[in-house]
Amino acid sequence: MIPDFQSIMLPLLEITGDKKERTLQEVRNSLAKYFNLTEEEISELLSKSKQQIFNNRVGWARTYLKKAELLVYTPKGHFKITDRGLKVLQEKPSKIDVKYLKRFPELLEFIKPSKKEKKIKGKGVELLLEEKTPEDLLEIGYEKYQEKLLSDLLEKVKECSPEFFERLVVELLVSMGYGGSFEDAGKAIGKSGDEGIDGIIKEDKLGLDVIYIQAKRWTSSVSRPDIQKFAGALLGKKAKKGVFITTSIFSESAIEYARNIENKIILVDGEQLSKYMVDNGVGVSEITSYKIKKIDLDYFTEE
Repeated sequence: MIPDFQSIMLPLLEITGDKKERTLQEVRNSLAKYFNLTEEEISELLSKSKQQIFNNRVGWARTYLKKAELLVYTPKGHFKITDRGLKVLQEKPSKIDVKYLKRFPELLEFIKPSKKEKKIKGKGVELLLEEKTPEDLLEIGYEKYQEKLLSDLLEKVKECSPEFFERLVVELLVSMGYGGSFEDAGKAIGKSGDEGIDGIIKEDKLGLDVIYIQAKRWTSSVSRPDIQKFAGALLGKKAKKGVFITTSIFSESAIEYARNIENKIILVDGEQLSKYMVDNGVGVSEITSYKIKKIDLDYFTEE
């Protein structure tokens, strides 16, 4: 389990207790061993970011220790413990966290709430910032917003007419790179209508292969017989690939059947459908965006 940034503070300071200068990468490696992190945990990324969660939290732990003047930055991206940091280690604290560091006025100045934070202080923003890094809070906020967006989007899709849903499927598949063009896909979808097949779409722009489509705006779950019927329709067309899209869910037996048959049938339920729509910009529009930047340490390296 990846530790939070406050749990990293004490072991980080202890690593520097020998007074040697260290790089952030050296400390990260030592801390990863200290917390027995797996390669998968070390590599885990923040959502929509190339930044690794563990590296981010180590960075914030170092920042808080530096702001409390327990660490000091040295040339060429290195840092070391200060006399104050050594005194803290002599106290042998069981834990170092933001609450502990508040004894130092320099840290209090760093965490002093901004004007905007003061306006909403009653909602616990200051407490949240003590417990989570800003990136963690962005991550939590983004995930919560996405959950609501996906839920609202799926409900909106369910309200659409079958004809509109059909067009939506066309636009989504084209946006994902299938069908060649919207015109080509539009001519194919909804033109078959026989033997359990709602339409046909090109797999690529050259039309080297085709995918058969079943699109159902249902509220009840899709059962195994529904998938069997679709698989039989594919067999009748001598087709090897199919996509079954629904606004509802698939039963366990339907999923198991699709997984074990020879023909490749991809099942897209309502939740996955709404995710594909958001990822490909279908039925949604961007209202704002934030660019998160960090210092480029290589830029400040003097040869």
